[in-house]
Amino acid sequence: MFDLTGKVALITGGNSGIGLGMAEGLAEHGCEIVIWGTNAAKNDAALEKLSTYGPKITANICDVTDAAAVDAAFAKALHDHGKIDGCFANAGYGAQITRFDEFEDEEWNRIIDINLNGAFYVFRSAAKHMRERALAGDPFGRLVGTSSLAAISGQPRGEHYGAAKGGLNAMIRALAVEYAKHGVTAHSILPGFVETGLTKGTVDTPAFREKAMSRIPTKRLGQGSDFAAIAVYIMSDASSWHTGQDFIIDGGYWIF
Repeated sequence: MFDLTGKVALITGGNSGIGLGMAEGLAEHGCEIVIWGTNAAKNDAALEKLSTYGPKITANICDVTDAAAVDAAFAKALHDHGKIDGCFANAGYGAQITRFDEFEDEEWNRIIDINLNGAFYVFRSAAKHMRERALAGDPFGRLVGTSSLAAISGQPRGEHYGAAKGGLNAMIRALAVEYAKHGVTAHSILPGFVETGLTKGTVDTPAFREKAMSRIPTKRLGQGSDFAAIAVYIMSDASSWHTGQDFIIDGGYWIF
């Protein structure tokens, strides 16, 4: 049921953290992987690690905030792998913690650009490819966005980040409806507190340990590997009648 042999997944920001965790789970189940990132050294390290699983792996530099670069990188992925079955818009960037009434335009636009516009550019290329495949008699596709609990909760001093991730969730739901007739499903993944390079400065502070860790019923931070299974499920044929879901993966933080 979860054999992904012959499938191909593109993961933006897939060279570390949640993206790499998803990539490892998919590759272990036979899926070919395309990694996009902006750090060549991290891309190379991810390529070396993922290549041990067996399926074809490629890694390329791509800035998802550059629409032309996304189109070019997507064309290269199609050249290298022949198709893209799943597109995981995982690349993102955390916001500077600033009072809302002191936000600078530049910071607002930076957060919206990578977390929302970047996902739009990536999904646009992927959705076109998946629609054209369906019209040619090969209906299948998976569109997945890495969102955040900030999309559904009030994050003080993070309104720009919450707005971007909330917009991503809304876009995903619309894609789930519009592209269902083409055999394409769409989902958002809402992580809780995950230990990554982006979050290290936050989760290592005494204030976080005191206020946030006490609200995580599992009593630990998430790891990239905690997102492997959900990626495998979504990419598999087993999830073909499941679409438009917000998957909250947070160790129970939201419900507590």
